[in-house]
Amino acid sequence: MSRKKEKVNKPNDDFLAQEAKESQATAEEYTIDIPDDEIWTYHIEGLQEPRINVPVKNSGLKKAIVIIALLIAIGLAIYMSFRAVHNDTYEYKDLGDGTYELVKFSNPGDLKEITIDYVVDLETGEKDMSKPISKINEYAFNCDEILNEISFGKYVKEIDGKSIYSCWWVQNVWIDDENPYYCDIDGVIYSKDLTEIVFYPNDHDKYIRAKTGYDNLLDDDGNPMEELWGTTERYDENFLAEYNKVVRTYVVPSTVTKIGQLAFAYSNITDLYIPEGVTTMEPMAVFKNTVLLNIYSYKTESKITDVTYKSINSMSQVYNSLPEGLEYIGSDCFYYCRGLTYMYVPSSVTYIGHHAFWDTVYKEDGELKGVKAIDVAASEDDFSKVEKGDSWRPQYDYMLFKKSVDVNYQSQRQ
Repeated sequence: MSRKKEKVNKPNDDFLAQEAKESQATAEEYTIDIPDDEIWTYHIEGLQEPRINVPVKNSGLKKAIVIIALLIAIGLAIYMSFRAVHNDTYEYKDLGDGTYELVKFSNPGDLKEITIDYVVDLETGEKDMSKPISKINEYAFNCDEILNEISFGKYVKEIDGKSIYSCWWVQNVWIDDENPYYCDIDGVIYSKDLTEIVFYPNDHDKYIRAKTGYDNLLDDDGNPMEELWGTTERYDENFLAEYNKVVRTYVVPSTVTKIGQLAFAYSNITDLYIPEGVTTMEPMAVFKNTVLLNIYSYKTESKITDVTYKSINSMSQVYNSLPEGLEYIGSDCFYYCRGLTYMYVPSSVTYIGHHAFWDTVYKEDGELKGVKAIDVAASEDDFSKVEKGDSWRPQYDYMLFKKSVDVNYQSQRQ
């Protein structure tokens, strides 16, 4: 015999809410008097008993599970981070002629030496020998603080002047001997025919120090010292002069006619020798070389490719400042070269870019230092015909104003 189900009317949510409010309004207020010494252990009837100082069941197992879970999560995070860095290490562009451009290199943090010759497969890490690299983009290496050595392969035929920018610890850049476009002289990049210097690495002097035995310098307390910036109690003027001659003197080969963009930027050269055949100094060619003390130009009867001070003896004539026959001085060419005290512009110059000699003069303790005036060979009328960019000559504080240094026309070279 089946029993008929009775319909049950359940109260709706609004009714329950109203009932709860009425109960709360009529409920009696009360407080619990808990003794101070039982504050953490007092048990209220109907609630779970406090577990202060009471061991948790299977606590060791639970801790182990939590630790294992954390280790797995950390491992996965590290793995994914590594994969992300690896995939972002190289960025390439297909040039459509079977070769590729290196657009960007991002150091994963531990690469001190790198060879750029073929495209690296980002999944396997292996080089694809069917994809040679022929071009290095501007800022491809940008502000890298790890790399010491860079090597370019035989197919690289275009290296942008800004491709290795502010890479403070790069000591050498090597070029494959089979490369028909570029070569290196002991780690400094040149065009294959040695008519253009492309790049002098920022930390090349460290390599020279090791090569010439100046990598064991000590400060006055006997602690190792990497670089010698001036005299100390241990190293006097004579030692510093010899040090600068051996380590920080550079002779541009006699075949060179162009000093490329940023070629000597940020370098630690104190004495730079330029051959008389140089006609062009590109923008920022000697940008912010703060230790450069002297620019010399030279003539020679024989070919000079020895870039050390030893080749000075082969020069037939050496004279101060920029070479005769120079035509083009690019923008920011000598920007912030505050160690210089003399600048002579030959009559052959037809173009001076903006801020070419900017910040080569300054005040220290109220005294004017650096390039206080610019001597030019041309007359005032002839020099007015030279194309000049804004603020081409340096300025210094003069009372409440900025004053440009004087130009001495029809000057004789010092």
